[in-house]
Amino acid sequence: ANLARHQTVDIPSTKMTRSIANVLQDEGFIDGYEQAGEGVQRKLVITLKYRGKSRDPIIKNLKRISRPGLRVYSNRKELPRVLGGIGIAIISTSSGIMTDRDARQQGIGGEVLCYVW
Repeated sequence: ANLARHQTVDIPSTKMTRSIANVLQDEGFIDGYEQAGEGVQRKLVITLKYRGKSRDPIIKNLKRISRPGLRVYSNRKELPRVLGGIGIAIISTSSGIMTDRDARQQGIGGEVLCYVW
């Protein structure tokens, strides 16, 4: 949706997708998100963010790291840096979903979900 320059994208609403959307909004990668629908049909409507008149996407790439067939964990000393700190790694920790910088500050590791830059 980002490469096609869509304004919004709809995804199923779960606790994890809401947490990831919250991290992306805090880091300035998306404009915002809101919940729509009720019950099983509940979805998350994410408003994407673009730069300038040419509408260059803010999110250049999103790479999924940990997946159901191959979980990737990292301790606090080995938390990844994405493009030398330009991008972020989204980490699922015992304290919730957060960026690699926040996890490093708190001194905790966890499951590396994805890289965003």
